[in-house]
Amino acid sequence: MFDFFEAGIHYLSIYALSLENLKKRSEEEIKYIFGIILDAVDAVVKEATVKEEKVNFNVIGRVYLLPKVVRDKVNELIEFTKDNDKNFINLCIMYDGQEEIVDAVKEIIKSGVKEEDIDRTIIKNHLYTRNFPEVDFIIRTGMEDGARISGFLLWDASYAEFKFRSDLWPDYSREMVIEDLLDYVKRNRRKGK
Repeated sequence: MFDFFEAGIHYLSIYALSLENLKKRSEEEIKYIFGIILDAVDAVVKEATVKEEKVNFNVIGRVYLLPKVVRDKVNELIEFTKDNDKNFINLCIMYDGQEEIVDAVKEIIKSGVKEEDIDRTIIKNHLYTRNFPEVDFIIRTGMEDGARISGFLLWDASYAEFKFRSDLWPDYSREMVIEDLLDYVKRNRRKGK
């Protein structure tokens, strides 16, 4: 992930665990995934580069559905990096893009916004990603059987460019990062124009 920062990318979102994964996997698999999250947080707080690069971690999704021990560990990560202000990582945990929009609509209704006042800005300000810019580029790994985004950042990805790779995330190397970023800069981004 630090390769992205070296390339001048200051906002990075990583899809760590979807709501669908939670529904489709066995209890044993879910415990294993939660263990990975716990270990990953411990590794990140020990990583000197997090402080050096001033990486701020944010976690988005229905985090309240996580077991307390995982929620507490995720909150430890957020607290540990809260004063960092150079590079930003969204970890999407218990996340689903459609549910993000549903939750935003519920918040808008609760806050009493009048129907005629609802616009794109109001919706964006109620999304989990309210503090992140729209997505420019999505690199989707593990695509052996198609090309889909699996509900990832649906609102923010409306004008994103896509790259689909069969490689799995753990195998995604520095060389692949460079290759994909070079591919991205060659594209003619019209953003709907």
